[in-house]
Amino acid sequence: METVRIDKYLWAIRVFKTRSEATEACNGGKVKIAGVNAKASKGVKVGDVIEIRKASVLFTYRIIRLTESRMGAQLVPDFAENLTPDSELQKLRAPRETIILSRDRGSGRPTKKDRRQLDELMDGFDF
Repeated sequence: METVRIDKYLWAIRVFKTRSEATEACNGGKVKIAGVNAKASKGVKVGDVIEIRKASVLFTYRIIRLTESRMGAQLVPDFAENLTPDSELQKLRAPRETIILSRDRGSGRPTKKDRRQLDELMDGFDF
Protein backbone atom coordinates (compact mmCIF):
# COMPACT_ATOMS: atom_id res chain seq x y z
CA MET A 1 0.00 0.00 0.00
CA GLU A 2 1.73 3.18 -1.20
CA THR A 3 -1.13 5.65 -0.86
CA VAL A 4 -4.44 5.87 1.02
CA ARG A 5 -7.37 8.21 0.49
CA ILE A 6 -7.11 11.17 2.88
CA ASP A 7 -10.71 10.81 4.13
CA LYS A 8 -10.14 7.13 4.98
CA TYR A 9 -6.86 7.90 6.70
CA LEU A 10 -8.30 10.73 8.85
CA TRP A 11 -11.17 8.49 9.87
CA ALA A 12 -8.79 5.58 10.62
CA ILE A 13 -6.54 7.66 12.91
CA ARG A 14 -9.61 8.97 14.73
CA VAL A 15 -9.42 12.64 13.72
CA PHE A 16 -13.08 12.39 12.65
CA LYS A 17 -15.81 10.16 14.08
CA THR A 18 -17.21 9.16 10.69
CA ARG A 19 -15.79 8.91 7.21
CA SER A 20 -18.52 11.19 5.91
CA GLU A 21 -17.37 13.90 8.37
CA ALA A 22 -13.83 13.49 7.03
CA THR A 23 -15.12 13.76 3.45
CA GLU A 24 -17.10 16.91 4.26
CA ALA A 25 -14.04 18.49 5.89
CA CYS A 26 -11.91 17.71 2.84
CA ASN A 27 -14.45 19.04 0.37
CA GLY A 28 -15.03 22.09 2.58
CA GLY A 29 -11.37 23.15 2.37
CA LYS A 30 -10.56 22.34 6.00
CA VAL A 31 -7.87 19.76 5.17
CA LYS A 32 -4.52 20.57 3.57
CA ILE A 33 -1.65 18.34 2.52
CA ALA A 34 1.67 20.20 2.40
CA GLY A 35 -0.22 23.50 2.42
CA VAL A 36 -2.52 22.63 -0.52
CA ASN A 37 -6.27 21.99 -0.15
CA ALA A 38 -7.03 18.29 -0.43
CA LYS A 39 -10.14 16.66 -1.87
CA ALA A 40 -11.41 13.50 -0.18
CA SER A 41 -9.99 11.22 -2.87
CA LYS A 42 -6.46 12.66 -2.65
CA GLY A 43 -3.89 10.00 -1.84
CA VAL A 44 -1.49 10.47 1.08
CA LYS A 45 1.84 8.74 1.59
CA VAL A 46 4.30 8.25 4.42
CA GLY A 47 5.98 11.53 5.40
CA ASP A 48 3.16 13.84 4.26
CA VAL A 49 2.17 16.64 6.65
CA ILE A 50 -1.58 17.14 7.05
CA GLU A 51 -3.26 20.27 8.45
CA ILE A 52 -6.86 20.02 9.67
CA ARG A 53 -8.97 22.99 10.74
CA LYS A 54 -11.54 21.96 13.36
CA ALA A 55 -13.43 24.85 14.94
CA SER A 56 -10.74 27.43 15.75
CA VAL A 57 -7.87 24.95 16.14
CA LEU A 58 -5.41 23.99 13.38
CA PHE A 59 -4.23 20.42 13.99
CA THR A 60 -1.04 19.23 12.27
CA TYR A 61 -0.03 15.59 11.77
CA ARG A 62 2.86 13.80 10.03
CA ILE A 63 2.08 10.40 8.55
CA ILE A 64 4.30 7.63 9.94
CA ARG A 65 2.48 4.56 8.58
CA LEU A 66 -0.53 4.07 6.32
CA THR A 67 -3.77 2.33 7.24
CA GLU A 68 -7.30 2.08 5.90
CA SER A 69 -8.86 0.41 8.94
CA ARG A 70 -9.96 2.23 12.07
CA MET A 71 -7.88 1.56 15.16
CA GLY A 72 -7.97 2.05 18.89
CA ALA A 73 -6.84 5.41 20.24
CA GLN A 74 -3.74 3.86 21.84
CA LEU A 75 -2.41 2.78 18.42
CA VAL A 76 -2.76 6.17 16.73
CA PRO A 77 0.75 7.43 17.71
CA ASP A 78 2.22 4.49 15.72
CA PHE A 79 0.56 5.80 12.55
CA ALA A 80 0.56 9.61 12.89
CA GLU A 81 2.77 12.06 14.76
CA ASN A 82 0.90 14.98 16.27
CA LEU A 83 2.82 18.18 15.39
CA THR A 84 0.13 20.57 16.66
CA PRO A 85 1.79 23.49 18.51
CA ASP A 86 0.88 24.08 22.16
CA SER A 87 -0.53 27.50 21.27
CA GLU A 88 -3.21 25.79 19.15
CA LEU A 89 -3.96 23.21 21.84
CA GLN A 90 -4.44 26.02 24.38
CA LYS A 91 -7.47 27.13 22.36
CA LEU A 92 -9.16 23.87 23.32
CA ARG A 93 -8.56 24.49 27.02
CA ALA A 94 -9.59 28.14 27.00
CA PRO A 95 -12.66 28.75 29.12
CA ARG A 96 -15.76 29.63 27.20
CA GLU A 97 -17.31 32.90 28.20
CA THR A 98 -20.91 32.50 29.06
CA ILE A 99 -23.26 35.22 27.99
CA ILE A 100 -26.41 35.47 29.97
CA LEU A 101 -29.06 37.63 28.46
CA SER A 102 -32.07 38.54 30.47
CA ARG A 103 -35.36 39.94 29.33
CA ASP A 104 -38.13 41.31 31.44
CA ARG A 105 -40.74 38.70 32.15
CA GLY A 106 -43.76 39.16 29.95
CA SER A 107 -42.01 41.42 27.43
CA GLY A 108 -42.80 39.00 24.60
CA ARG A 109 -40.66 37.79 21.76
CA PRO A 110 -37.62 39.78 20.60
CA THR A 111 -38.25 42.29 17.83
CA LYS A 112 -36.16 42.49 14.65
CA LYS A 113 -34.15 45.27 16.24
CA ASP A 114 -33.53 43.15 19.35
CA ARG A 115 -32.45 40.26 17.12
CA ARG A 116 -29.99 42.46 15.18
CA GLN A 117 -28.45 43.64 18.45
CA LEU A 118 -28.17 40.05 19.62
CA ASP A 119 -26.48 39.03 16.35
CA GLU A 120 -23.97 41.90 16.63
CA LEU A 121 -23.13 40.84 20.17
CA MET A 122 -22.70 37.19 19.16
CA ASP A 123 -20.48 37.99 16.11
CA GLY A 124 -17.56 38.66 18.41
CA PHE A 125 -17.53 35.05 19.67
CA ASP A 126 -16.32 31.95 17.85
CA PHE A 127 -18.34 28.88 18.78
